[in-house]
Amino acid sequence: MCGIHLIWGEGANEEAVNRMLQQSQHRGPDQQAGFSPWPGLWIGVNRLKIVSPGVEADQPFWSPDGNSLLVWNGELYNFQEIRNLLIQRGITFVTHSDTEVVLHILRIFGAKGLEKLNGMFALIFVDLTDKSVLVARDKKGEKPLYYAQGPENLVISSECRSIQALKNSRLEWKQFESYFYLRTAFFGNTFFEGIHEWKSGRFSESLNHTAFRGDHIPTESHSGPEPTCGNFRELLTDAVLNQFHADVPVGMQLSGGADSSLLYALWYKETGIPLPSFTIQIEEKFRKKYSDGNAAGRFARQFPSSHHLIEITQDVFWENWGDYLKSVDQPIGDSAGFLTWMIGKEAKKSVKVLVSGAGADELWGGYQRHKAFDAYQKNKDILLRFQWILRKLPLGRSYQKFISAIDLTPQKTFLNFSGLDTIPHDMDENFQYLFDRDLPEYTQMLDFDRRFYLAQDVLKIQDNALMAHSIEGRSPYLDAGMLDLWKNVKDEKVLKDKPWIKRILSELDLAWIAERKKIGFGLPLQEWFAENGEFSKRIFNSIKAFEKSHGELFPIKMRSLAAQPELGVKLHFLTLYNLFLLAEWVKLHKL
Repeated sequence: MCGIHLIWGEGANEEAVNRMLQQSQHRGPDQQAGFSPWPGLWIGVNRLKIVSPGVEADQPFWSPDGNSLLVWNGELYNFQEIRNLLIQRGITFVTHSDTEVVLHILRIFGAKGLEKLNGMFALIFVDLTDKSVLVARDKKGEKPLYYAQGPENLVISSECRSIQALKNSRLEWKQFESYFYLRTAFFGNTFFEGIHEWKSGRFSESLNHTAFRGDHIPTESHSGPEPTCGNFRELLTDAVLNQFHADVPVGMQLSGGADSSLLYALWYKETGIPLPSFTIQIEEKFRKKYSDGNAAGRFARQFPSSHHLIEITQDVFWENWGDYLKSVDQPIGDSAGFLTWMIGKEAKKSVKVLVSGAGADELWGGYQRHKAFDAYQKNKDILLRFQWILRKLPLGRSYQKFISAIDLTPQKTFLNFSGLDTIPHDMDENFQYLFDRDLPEYTQMLDFDRRFYLAQDVLKIQDNALMAHSIEGRSPYLDAGMLDLWKNVKDEKVLKDKPWIKRILSELDLAWIAERKKIGFGLPLQEWFAENGEFSKRIFNSIKAFEKSHGELFPIKMRSLAAQPELGVKLHFLTLYNLFLLAEWVKLHKL
């Protein structure tokens, strides 16, 4: 796992690439290098050594003939398979690293070789013979990549902060609306003007820095596995054995819920090897509701691990807030970011890789909004006919959100379910292209979650929060074989409330975990705000100051809440935390 950087065109020099490297030292503290393949092009890399940690696999990694080189950020899980293929073609390997495999597959097959890679990656491949540069990012969006492109140059990096070190961009206030409703900047954008996200599953190969355009990474055509529970278990077990492998210590981000527990149980059943595990433990007075720590402790007695509890209180939150905020590359409105950062802080004492259950909820129907959409599908006509009456019933926050979200079109309804408030119609139009209307209706919504929420929230948080502590995050549910199986599912009942995951848990004598109520991974914000103490005061003051300095740029609902945040505690406690994070991040960066 690494940080990668490129400057092509005006301003490409050693000093500039060194500034980028300095900003990303946390991504790769084990080895750092900058190099100019030809005048006007500089590349850089910060390496975190995970597989083949010797100097022989340092980057930039050169081809034997000296005509091409690679810097990349990622892991290749099928590198042994591809290595054998290349050996049959006469390639001689000098290391056991996946880096060397990626270099040769691109050297021989070019961009078409990208379709053979099962893993997570962002990469820059330079061909010195024809002076071309290939840039690519994996289809799932597990590894970040950003760029700023203009007539004078192209700048690329694993983090916005490295590009900002050169560009000094202004605040992109147009992203406030997307952040307010959906927690992140709009797809492909950032909060820095002129700095954009390289979209997942895209590559570009060019002879000129002004000619970069994104093309889709091709997909190898094959029928894929038959979608059965038995194949699901077999493929997930294979993914676990692949992704738990490294040449450095590996640990488990254990929530006590279904997804992470199943991964670790499969690992332990196959190997009998206990690993370090890490769980958030919310302060004692709230543990009746937030019981992950207790559940994970019980699980660890069935499937032994070196189990670590990270206790979270308001004092712990404020003690760590400043350091956490400095680590945030782009604000994402989700308090899971802080908790993941706290896990990383503890885990870095003993491991360099953390495995999580990311992706299971999005693909296999684990969120409350998936249940809500199922109810909408079954009762759409009645809900639309009597929506005006149902709105008047004095019921709770979840009910009011459900009724307010109902729309004639299923895509707009699900977008409303996904948002923190009902999405404005003009904003809704910008998201419609993310729905694949060739898929069955319910599957469309899971696919939207995979493409948007998973990529823009969950995976960004995992990468940013863990890499702040120089830890690589891995997600076996997103293995290529698992995704191929998911795409072959025709019976949508399999995609509702994770039936296969729960069935396998029961087979492993973990039915009690399968039956646990899902709470969600986040701070106890509702409870902390309800105390109306120092926590509320500090957050309200920060939001109000933000409204005074930037309020004229806010959308209407955002400004109304920011002006009087204390009125939103009951219904908008999640949004209040998000506004606080954004306010503090903007202030920190003096935007």
